[in-house]
Amino acid sequence: MLFSRIMRTCYLFPGQGAQYPGMGKDLWESSVAAREVFGRATRASGVDVEGLLFHGTAEELQATDKTQLAITVVNVAASAALREKGITAEACAGFSLGEYAALHEAGVLTLEDLLPIVKTRGELMESASRSLDSAAGKPGMAAILGLSAEKVAAVVEPLAREGVFAANHNSPVQMVLSGTSEGLAKAEAALKAAGAKRVIRLKVSGPFHSPLLSEAAKAFEKELAKFSFAEPRLPVYSNVTGQRIRSGAEARELCAKQIVSLVRWVTVEENLLAEGPARFLEVGPGTVLTGLMRALRPEVVCLPAGRMDEVSKIASENL
Repeated sequence: MLFSRIMRTCYLFPGQGAQYPGMGKDLWESSVAAREVFGRATRASGVDVEGLLFHGTAEELQATDKTQLAITVVNVAASAALREKGITAEACAGFSLGEYAALHEAGVLTLEDLLPIVKTRGELMESASRSLDSAAGKPGMAAILGLSAEKVAAVVEPLAREGVFAANHNSPVQMVLSGTSEGLAKAEAALKAAGAKRVIRLKVSGPFHSPLLSEAAKAFEKELAKFSFAEPRLPVYSNVTGQRIRSGAEARELCAKQIVSLVRWVTVEENLLAEGPARFLEVGPGTVLTGLMRALRPEVVCLPAGRMDEVSKIASENL
């Protein structure tokens, strides 16, 4: 598959839930640039990143305080491997946590600031999530398939007092909820009665992008004040607004809001597409964002680029 020289390349960075044990090892083994990212990440975060990624169990990687650091490192390492092959982004966005890798790609955050920020974000969100554990189970998130965003909202809004909120607008027929264990169980029953095809619990350990994490958002806002946010060098889009981030100051403000705000992914995709012809690369683990783009616009080129074989294939076809 050959791509037009005038076609933009847009990077999409995945978020929490895309993790799996051993992710990124092929990048570390095959790319000097990616291996350098791993080393810098360990120094910047104080965490043995290679040990976490290559030897951590699925259960360990699912803990929010570990997941967020792990996925961000692999996202950035995949980008470095692409750059090593001569491929660079002309616009970018990231899903939830992935927005931090996008801010790095756009020059807003240095790697040495990015990793401590993400580590702190994960720790605060994990602590806030564990405070919501109950005898019924842990809080979490669930994907709703087969109902429009409007229909899901109509069913869920009355359940806010039960601790359930709309969290992600992933595609025209997929919404994600956040909530307590008890709240999600009630929402699942109500949504199936309303015609949902499936309700799938996600591989996350907290009720992200909901008011349930308001205390984490307040603490994170104070932490963000310690770091520098530069002006974006590339178009980069916000989950909170779905719009292009215009300044470093705006990026900082939106990072704090993102923890408790709906992820407007469909709006992000639509605004990226409105900028003109583009191919999209999912730069990081998994293929979730590739699937979401195809669900919105099947004709758009969107390719996974989180493994070394995928990076090498894209580079070869781009010659």
